Amino acid sequence: MTKRRLPFLGIPLSITVLAILNILVHLLFSDTLGYHRDELLYFSLGLHPDFGYATVPPIIGWLAALMQFLFGYSVFAVKLFPALLSGVLVWVSALIAKELGGKSYAQLLTAIGIIVMPVSLRAFHLFQPVPIDLVLWTLIFYYVLRYINTRQDTYLIILGGLSGLAMLNKYLIALLVFALLVSIILTKHRIVFSKGAFYKGLALGLLIFLPNLIWQLAKGLPVINHMRELEATQLVNVDRFVFLIDQLTMTFAASTLMVIGLLYFASKKEYRIFAYVTLVVVTTLLVLRGKSYYTIGVIPLLVAGGAVAFEEYISKRWLRWVFPILLVLITLPIVPFGIPIYGQDGMIEYFKNLEENHGLLLGRRFEDGSIHSLPQDYADQLGWEELANIVHIAYRQIPEKDKSAIYCENYGQAAAVAVIGNAYRLPQPLSFNESFSYWVPKTFDPDIVYFIYVNDELGEDVAELFQEIKVVGQVSNIHAREYGTTVYLCSNPKSSFNTFWKNVLTRVGIE
Repeated sequence: MTKRRLPFLGIPLSITVLAILNILVHLLFSDTLGYHRDELLYFSLGLHPDFGYATVPPIIGWLAALMQFLFGYSVFAVKLFPALLSGVLVWVSALIAKELGGKSYAQLLTAIGIIVMPVSLRAFHLFQPVPIDLVLWTLIFYYVLRYINTRQDTYLIILGGLSGLAMLNKYLIALLVFALLVSIILTKHRIVFSKGAFYKGLALGLLIFLPNLIWQLAKGLPVINHMRELEATQLVNVDRFVFLIDQLTMTFAASTLMVIGLLYFASKKEYRIFAYVTLVVVTTLLVLRGKSYYTIGVIPLLVAGGAVAFEEYISKRWLRWVFPILLVLITLPIVPFGIPIYGQDGMIEYFKNLEENHGLLLGRRFEDGSIHSLPQDYADQLGWEELANIVHIAYRQIPEKDKSAIYCENYGQAAAVAVIGNAYRLPQPLSFNESFSYWVPKTFDPDIVYFIYVNDELGEDVAELFQEIKVVGQVSNIHAREYGTTVYLCSNPKSSFNTFWKNVLTRVGIE
């Protein structure tokens, strides 16, 4: 009796079941903590669809606009799309295993390996470019495989189109393109450089990416400033040894498949290009002090390769089935590292027990090197509802709302007001952080009389301008990264706010 398969994918029905299970798991725990700081930023981009933003290409903003149109601004609306992508990754990874010659077992083992990885659990928990990037890297690897196995030039054009699309999501895809080109030169596949379809694919990719490239040039290439800031504030803290260790801890039990997969590709002349690509990606990031998770695009490919090798070389039936069971059992105790399956107090207790009972501080080091009660990604999911509510309380106290404005110091605060504040009908906030700097008005008509100011402390220039200033409230959750952020209600300016604002715009470089 043959196994039931999906006719349009040619994979076992069990893979589809696992893909759906992965989606449901992510949805089940989607609101245990709340919105993430970066999720709020990316979702707020949907309020201003454009061909680019200060730190990211446009796709995430377009998707945010679509999700807002369909589902509104709830946590569910934010979390749904990445959850759906978690199922897509399972499917595509299984297809890679199939394309490598893997049968039903290899495809099933691949799916399980993808699901249990902490980095996969975390990536699809958050609305950001990362899960889209992960799926696109995996799709590109799949079509590279299809080309190697069939030599059909059509796949070269598809690869060009996918690369252009991926550049509209996250510029990190340029690293994969670079790694592929270098690796092609090192293998017999260099023959593609003589094919017209290769250059048609390049042209298609450039054409797709062109709107964002034009936008970047028109805005003075903000991506360069972003990279400089990223290097100065975050990448400088990257420890290269920790980077290498993280490659194993991110995948945890599935790291066995990942390592086997790398060795498998290195041993296969036809597929050795994938071993070269992996080494180029990891080495480049190691030299440039890239963040550990920047490598995750190669992981599904390696896991699929490892699963195929396991199927090929392990014939004992009992071992074949014990191994995936072990993957699941070994992963269960560390699931909270990947996805917050408990609420705030439960997550704090989990990490506290790790420290007190096992002496482990794993996951609690922030990007600046400091240690906290929760990992940074979890601390960044706290306090936003409270902040938006305090701003709402301040806004309700304003009698002439057409003469008011809300200012937030950082993009998390501004995005919380823009997204969560939608339920309170709050006006769009002002901020000079991130893409919000593109949307600030040059003047106000009528002039501003009431000014809600959100920051950790009151700015001196604001204190000098307004005669009446009162504290409305502050974020009280000590576990939130925004702990202590204060909302001030300022009124009765001593002089024209428009004049003050013009000076501020000049100071921050906005003409």
